[in-house]
Amino acid sequence: MNIQQYMDEKIEDKSEDSKKKHMIYYRSLSKLITDMKAEMNQEGEPAIKEHLTSRIEAIEKDKQRIRNLFPGVKKEEWDDNSN
Repeated sequence: MNIQQYMDEKIEDKSEDSKKKHMIYYRSLSKLITDMKAEMNQEGEPAIKEHLTSRIEAIEKDKQRIRNLFPGVKKEEWDDNSN
């Protein structure tokens, strides 16, 4: 690995504290998606629905990025809303 590749590579914090914070953030993203979907069901304007759809897709990608950081976490743990 040359120095440029090393500098371009982002080092992710995978500590237990980071995991807890990411799980809280992940759940907030899930709630945001739920709210956006409800808004889409009430919205009649196609441009707004399209905008909400693209935001949901971006949020889903962020959720996937977070899941990839912590592959040992089970789906049930990600979706658990008891915390």
